[in-house]
Amino acid sequence: MSRQSSSRQRSESDKGTTEEGLTEGPTPEGPPERTPDVPVQGRDDVGERDTAPVQAADTAADPDPDPDPDPDRDPDTATADPDTAAVDADTATADADTAADPRGSAVDLGAAAADPGASVDPGASVDPGASAAPDTAGATSTPAATSTPAEHDEPVAPPLEPEDADETTVSGPLADATPGAAAVPRGWRAKYPAVARIVAWTATGLSLALVFIALLLPTKLTLLEPSAFMRIPVEGIFGATLLLMLPSMARRVVAVLAGVALGVLTILNLLDIGFNEFLGRGFNVVLDWILLDDAESYVKDSLGETAATVAVIGVVVLAVAVLVLMALAVLRISNVMARNSAVATRTTLVLGTVWVMCAALGVQVAGAPFASRSTTALVQDRAERVRKTLRDEREFAKVAAVDTYGDTPGDQLLTGLRGKDMIFTFIESYGRSAIEDPAIAPGVDKTLKNATKRLDKAGFAAKSGWLTSATYGGSSWLGHSTFLTGLWIDNQNRYRTVTAGDHMSITRAFQRTGAWRTVGIMPGVQKAWPEGKFYGLDHVYDSRELGYQGPKFSWSTMPDQYALKAFERLEHGKKHDKPLMSQIILTSSHQPWAPIPKMIPWSEVGNGSVYKGIQKAGKKPADVFTDPTKVKTEYGRSIQYSVNSLIDYVLKYGNKNTVLVFLGDHQPLARVSGDNASRDVPVSIVAHDKAVLDRISHWNWDDGLMPGAKAPVWKMSSFRDRFLDAYGPNPGGATAPSQPSASPKPSSQGSSNR
Repeated sequence: MSRQSSSRQRSESDKGTTEEGLTEGPTPEGPPERTPDVPVQGRDDVGERDTAPVQAADTAADPDPDPDPDPDRDPDTATADPDTAAVDADTATADADTAADPRGSAVDLGAAAADPGASVDPGASVDPGASAAPDTAGATSTPAATSTPAEHDEPVAPPLEPEDADETTVSGPLADATPGAAAVPRGWRAKYPAVARIVAWTATGLSLALVFIALLLPTKLTLLEPSAFMRIPVEGIFGATLLLMLPSMARRVVAVLAGVALGVLTILNLLDIGFNEFLGRGFNVVLDWILLDDAESYVKDSLGETAATVAVIGVVVLAVAVLVLMALAVLRISNVMARNSAVATRTTLVLGTVWVMCAALGVQVAGAPFASRSTTALVQDRAERVRKTLRDEREFAKVAAVDTYGDTPGDQLLTGLRGKDMIFTFIESYGRSAIEDPAIAPGVDKTLKNATKRLDKAGFAAKSGWLTSATYGGSSWLGHSTFLTGLWIDNQNRYRTVTAGDHMSITRAFQRTGAWRTVGIMPGVQKAWPEGKFYGLDHVYDSRELGYQGPKFSWSTMPDQYALKAFERLEHGKKHDKPLMSQIILTSSHQPWAPIPKMIPWSEVGNGSVYKGIQKAGKKPADVFTDPTKVKTEYGRSIQYSVNSLIDYVLKYGNKNTVLVFLGDHQPLARVSGDNASRDVPVSIVAHDKAVLDRISHWNWDDGLMPGAKAPVWKMSSFRDRFLDAYGPNPGGATAPSQPSASPKPSSQGSSNR
C-alpha cells in the first residue's frame, strides 16, 4: 500500500472514531492492535489532538531522513497527500524525541496537569517493528513499520482527571514504560465520568485533610480548637519533598510506611488526650499499657460487661482504621503528586518558603507558631521520656533499697501510739478542689464544719493539712503506696519495684512492733491482692469477703457505710488481745459519681440488700458524667457521703483509744477539678487522747477537719518519716524526713502539648 493511501485511510479512521465516540469490545476480527501514539503538547484544537498521534507514529516509523524525492520512486509515493504531508515543526521535534527514546511516549505530567482537557491515548503500545531515526528532519515508512487502517480503530477515551489514573488499568508495553500514566477508565467510571471525577477529588481532599489533622492534632482536649489547625506543618513539607524525589516503587513503599507511622502517632496523641483528661498527664509508652486493661475493667464495672465488650471492639476497630486510612491517605497523595509533579514541586517550594519566612519572623496564630514543628517536637519528647523512664527504673531501685527506718527495731517504733486503735482511711478522689472549688466547696465545707463540731462535742479533736499526691485523677494505688512507704511512686514501674521489695511501710511498722493486729478492708479489690503481704497486713478483706448482697453503685462495689459496718462486724467489734491497726479504702466517691448511696440507720445496713431501692432511685452515670455542671455537683455529694459515713462510724463505734488518720488519694479528674488544678489532697488526724495531737503540734496543721488555704503543704512521700518520727521514742529530732531523689520530672510522665 502506498504511503499516500495509507495516510488517507488512517485519517478517515481517526475521523470516524472521533465522530462515533467510544466503542466497547473487540471487532469481529479480534481486538485491534495498538501503535504508539504521542500527544502533541500545547495544542488546543481538538482535531489536531486527535490526528497528531497518527502523524507521530508514521513519522517515527520512517527511517529515511532525506526530504528530497527519489527519482526512482513511484510518483504517487513522491507526492504527499495534502491531508497528511504537513507536519509542523513542534510535532516533528516531539516525534523525533519519541523515536529516539522508547520512553518518549510517557506523558508530560506537568503539562497534563496544566491542561486538564488534553487527551491521552492510554492504550497505545510500541510497535516492535519500528526503528528509531536519530535525525529529525523527516521520515518515510518501511514495510516492517507500515500500519493498517484497522490499527487506528482504537476508541479515543474521554479525558481523565489526574486522580483517576491509579484506579484504572494500563495494558501493553506502555504500562511498564510509563508508570503513573493515565489509563482507560473501566466499569462505573467510564459510565459516570462526572461522578468519578467528584469521587476522585473528594478522596484526595479527604486524604489531605486527614494527614493535615494528624500532623497538627493537639494532645489536650482543651487545645482542640480550629486555631490549632491554622498552621503549616514542616513535617508535611519535608514528606512531600522526599516523595517527589523517590522513584515509583520506593515512593510507594515510603508512602505506606510514613502513613503507618503517622497513624501510630495519631493513636498516641488520642491516648494523650484521654490520659490528660482523666489522669492529668500524657500517655507513657513504656509504662501505661497496663492501664488500658484497668480502663476496660472500669467500664465493665461501671456500665456492664456488654458495654465494656462493645467499647473494646470499638477501640480496636478505630485503631486499625486509623492505621489503614492514614497509610492509604499518604499513598494517594503521593500518587497524585507523582502524576502532577510540576505543580506539586512548585507548591512544595512555595510552602517551604512561606514556612521559613514565618519561622524567621516568629509569626503566630492564636499564640502558637504559624510555622509548626509540633509533630517533630512531640516525637522528640516521647523519645526523651522513654529514655528517662528506663533510666528512672534503675535509679529508683537504688533509692528504694535505702530505708531510714528499715533497720529500726520494733520496740523503738510507734511508742507514742501504743494501745491505740489505729484507722488509716483513704477517701477516693478527695482532693483540694472539694474544699476550694466554688461549685463544689459549699456543700463539702458545710459537712466538714458540722463533722468537726460533732467530734468536738464527743470529746474528739482534729488537725488538718495538705499533701501533694503522686497521682492525679486515678491510679489510686500510687497515692496509697506513696503515703505509706515514704517513696515518690508516680508510675506503675515504681509501684512494682517497691512492692517487690521489703521497704517498710507505715502499716508494716505497726506489724513489726508486734503490738497490733493489722487488717485491710478493701472493697475495691475484687481478686487476689498479693500486695497485702508487702504492706504487713495480717488479713485482707476484699470485696468477696465482706458479705455484701446488695447492688453495685457504678464502679463502687458497695457503699462506704456498709464497708465500715462490715469492718465493725468482722474485726473491730470483736474482742482482741491487742489493739487493731486497720487500712480502709472507701470507694463511694469514685467516678462517675452516680448513683450515690444515702446514709441509713446503722442497724438497717444488714447484708446490703436494703440498698437496692436506693441504687435504683439514683441518677444514671451517663446523665451525670457527661454534664460539666452535674458532674461537679454529684462529685461534691459523694465526698459528703464518704466523710459523713466515716465520722458517723467514729462517733458510733469509736472510743477513747481510737485514732483516725484519713486523707484523699488524689484529686478528681480535670473535668471536675479544672485545668491546672494542683495535686493537693487534705489529710486529717482525729484522736480522743489530747496527747496524740500534741505530738504533732510542731507540724503547724490547722485545727478541725478543714485545712485552710495557708495550711502547710508537704509532698505525700514525706509523711511516713514525719509520722514515724513524731510517734517514736524521740519525737521532733530522731530522724529527718527523707526526700527521694529519683522523683521524675513532669516530662517523664506528661506529654508536650501542642
